[in-house]
Amino acid sequence: MAISNLTFKCQQKKTVPVLSRPCRAMQTNRQERAPLPRNMIENSMFEEEPDVVDLAKESPSYPIDSDDVVYEPRSSRLLVRGLGENDMDEEEEDYESSARLLGMSFMNRSSNQRSASSSYTRQQPSGSCSMPSAKKTVAGILVLIIVASIAMVIYFLPRCTFSKDGCHKANSSMERIYPVASNGELFPWTDLRLPNSVRPVQYELWLFPNLTTMTFQGNVNITMVVMQGTKKIVLHSSDMKILKATFQGKEVKILEYKPWQQIAIKFSEELKKGQQYVLNILYTASLSNSYDGFYNSSYIDTTGKRRVLAATQFEPLAARKAFPCFDEPAFKASFLIKIKREAEYISLSNMHKTKTTNLPDGFFEDEFEKSMNMSTYLVAFIVANFSCLSANVSNTLVSVYAVPDKKDQVHYALKTATELLQFYNTFFEIKYPLSKLDLVGIPDFLAGAMENWGLITFRETTLLVGNHSSPIDKQLVTSVIAHELAHQWFGNLVTMRWWNDLWLNEGFATYMQYMSIETKYPELDIDNEFLNVRFRAMAKDSLNSSHPVSSKVTTPEQVEEMFDSVSYEKGASILLMLNATLSEKAFQKGVIEYLRNYRGGNTENEDLWSSLSQVAGRSINVSQMMNTWTVQKGFPLVTVNKIGKQVKLTQEHFLLNADNATNHSNLWHIPLTYVNDTCSNSSSCKQVFLFKDKVATLEVSDSVKWLKFNYKNEGFYIVDYGENGWKDLINALNANVSVLSHEDRASLINNIFALSRLGKVSFRQVLNLFAYLHNETETAPLTEALTQLNHILRLLEKRSDLLLVSRMAVYITEHFGDLMDSQSWGEETSVSKQALRSALLETACSLNRPNCTEQAKSLFDQWIASNKTKVIPGDLLRAVLSVAAQSEDGWTELLDTYKHSIYDSEKRKTLEALASTQNVRKIVWILKAALEGSEIQTPELPLVISTVCRHFAGHLYAWDFVKENWDKLTQKFPIGSFPLQSIIMSTTSQFSTKMHLEEVEQFFGSLKDRGSQMRSIQEATETIKLNMRWMDRNLATLRTWL
Repeated sequence: MAISNLTFKCQQKKTVPVLSRPCRAMQTNRQERAPLPRNMIENSMFEEEPDVVDLAKESPSYPIDSDDVVYEPRSSRLLVRGLGENDMDEEEEDYESSARLLGMSFMNRSSNQRSASSSYTRQQPSGSCSMPSAKKTVAGILVLIIVASIAMVIYFLPRCTFSKDGCHKANSSMERIYPVASNGELFPWTDLRLPNSVRPVQYELWLFPNLTTMTFQGNVNITMVVMQGTKKIVLHSSDMKILKATFQGKEVKILEYKPWQQIAIKFSEELKKGQQYVLNILYTASLSNSYDGFYNSSYIDTTGKRRVLAATQFEPLAARKAFPCFDEPAFKASFLIKIKREAEYISLSNMHKTKTTNLPDGFFEDEFEKSMNMSTYLVAFIVANFSCLSANVSNTLVSVYAVPDKKDQVHYALKTATELLQFYNTFFEIKYPLSKLDLVGIPDFLAGAMENWGLITFRETTLLVGNHSSPIDKQLVTSVIAHELAHQWFGNLVTMRWWNDLWLNEGFATYMQYMSIETKYPELDIDNEFLNVRFRAMAKDSLNSSHPVSSKVTTPEQVEEMFDSVSYEKGASILLMLNATLSEKAFQKGVIEYLRNYRGGNTENEDLWSSLSQVAGRSINVSQMMNTWTVQKGFPLVTVNKIGKQVKLTQEHFLLNADNATNHSNLWHIPLTYVNDTCSNSSSCKQVFLFKDKVATLEVSDSVKWLKFNYKNEGFYIVDYGENGWKDLINALNANVSVLSHEDRASLINNIFALSRLGKVSFRQVLNLFAYLHNETETAPLTEALTQLNHILRLLEKRSDLLLVSRMAVYITEHFGDLMDSQSWGEETSVSKQALRSALLETACSLNRPNCTEQAKSLFDQWIASNKTKVIPGDLLRAVLSVAAQSEDGWTELLDTYKHSIYDSEKRKTLEALASTQNVRKIVWILKAALEGSEIQTPELPLVISTVCRHFAGHLYAWDFVKENWDKLTQKFPIGSFPLQSIIMSTTSQFSTKMHLEEVEQFFGSLKDRGSQMRSIQEATETIKLNMRWMDRNLATLRTWL
């Protein structure tokens, strides 16, 4: 799945909190305690204004278990009392009165607020007495200090009073800090995570969306079972008005704490363990105008009429916006859903529709089958006017839905989905468990796609294939369908227990999409794309701002941030490495074992390793090896030093640390693969060495001239061969380019650039390797080289170093000019050749190479002359349209095309061309239009910003636009979400000066609780520092060698 658009806003309650006596343990040894995650709160006694205490300002200094901790967004205020888990009993009331007394004594230091009982009057002595000796005075003072200390310790013990009961035992952890519900009462829960005392069994959900008023009514019956005796039920609810709630048929009061999106019911008597109960909630809400929860969407049809629909996007934390629920992955339950709708629409949900009832008021009510147990984030429903095409395969009805104007574009998706469903049924040896599978193209959809069980939703551009679609476009559609279908097993059938192990869903689905396409559709050349994915993942994971694959997360922002390259692409990469280590058959057997063992359940990291260990044999400890790749961030750098027969290996953390800090303690269990000059181009040549220690030694034959490690880049690590080792490999490639596979050649290019950024090799060595490119013809190494050189070109361009920009452009054309000029402009069937042609010609035209720009203008003119009926090859379309967009007439023509095209691949490339303009007025317009969402859909804003930032004319305007519209952006895209991560990195990643660094730090530092703690901001500042460092090291070399 791509990213959902959660909106998590804190509702501030401006009340003056009353403080109870805090636990004494909270005041001591501040420096010795581990710091807690952000959004934690601490109860501090010592504020300047002690009667009004902002608990959100202090960070606690004591460790707390996740079950007991209190997470609080910064701006909220709490009413603090020393309570146990349940309602106050007499014992607690006694404690409360004692706490209030302590509060008056220690907190209320302002004289006008001080209680009379806490003040005192010094009594004057009635007579005189002799002065005691100094010795007696000192002794007396010591005695008084000891007595006072003992008294204070007793006095301040948690829940200790001077009543007849004496000191009571503390709670299981420590006294809790309870937030205040919206009605002013204490909310009975203290954690962002829900308690485990109650679990849902079944939801019966009735919904009535009104697509005129953009509101909906809802009624939910939740059958739940009590896992342990409790006096409260806590669940999630957000942005809805609760009209009535009943429990076992009796009306109950709902308490709501909006900052945590939680509601609760308190009971006077304990709910009994093992008993089932039914909670009913009647509510209303507005359809969301963002892209999460139950939201309204719209589009313009071919007649010019605006059409509306309602759809859902719940992952990760937005089911609570559509119905009150236990909105965590581990709270699986079954769902019975009914939807009331107008006659002109259809409704869809996860399961088959069992019946439709014609209601007396003219509406219809659709009822759907009871679902399997599933997590709330997988529930989905749609009310819209859609057309579909269906096919039956393996007793499953597969249907592809689209708006009526695009119903002829669903054929490819239907064919692909049915074929991949059969493939997965066979591969996993577990049949897809539902009787239907719908794939739905949503016109206004933020995520790339979402794997809702039985009702997968897509952006239209990732599902629909029209006459204008190229084989590369089909590769994209196939990839997304393969990814989402894999989720029906990895994520839906077996689900991660919590979002810290999101990679178990996304890493597996990403790996399976590439594996399945390589097996089922070899003509799509997906292996090159997977290689690029691994390069991108290493670039992200080489930064200090990265995170482990399996990371602790609690807050909504942290959950959103898990949807990134590490969870998806690194997760897939380490699974590829494990597959290569175990063998394909053993890996498949272990995966099947995992799915069988945990079918219908929730899992963690170790559950996967346990299943794979059963097939690995004794030679490899899978858990021990793979934990080094999942529970620590980053990846290793392997340094190779060959002297005669001896090959010394050293591993260290590959960390592009801008602050020059190095952690030498990290070690990985590396399944190190290598080939040599005697046998290098076949998988049978591959040798494996399990490298666990800091240093190891290999012995090779005297005849071996050179070694290439990390065969086909199947491992997630980088290799440095030393000056002599690099020289030997460069000489070998200059002598015979085919001596290594194209994956290995691309890997060498990627590695040497990474090592240059690290400072391990000089840029002169990079240029030495590039000398062999005159003989290179394969897509992977050429596109990797172009990517790296274009990155340097853009950095120089953004520094306004026009002389070096000119020299770099000449260098690129010297090395790639002949290839650029030799490319055809007609139809090309090979996906690999299309990818290379697209990369070469887009670079050539951006550098204003005459042969390219003239051909592009000619094709565009022919297209206009044919009234836009002449087909421009899809892989050339972006290059052709981008050239046309530089003229006033061309840009105007393209804007009209964008507004009226019904082919989404063409529409998106047209938008990229529009955003590539160098006209500042048009840049400003397109940024504003994408933010407003009227003429350009808002989900395309990250793409628009990214495209604008690639070019010199617009990158500073885009940065200013982000600063000026930050609050609007965070309303559209949740803090931490992938679209916001993309916007931050697009606008800052090409800065390389101290001035820009200070500007970026100042702006994001000023945001505070509006996003200043996002990991992507740390990544942005770190990237700028690294760019600065690289420039400092290499500008002189560039000036000399270019």
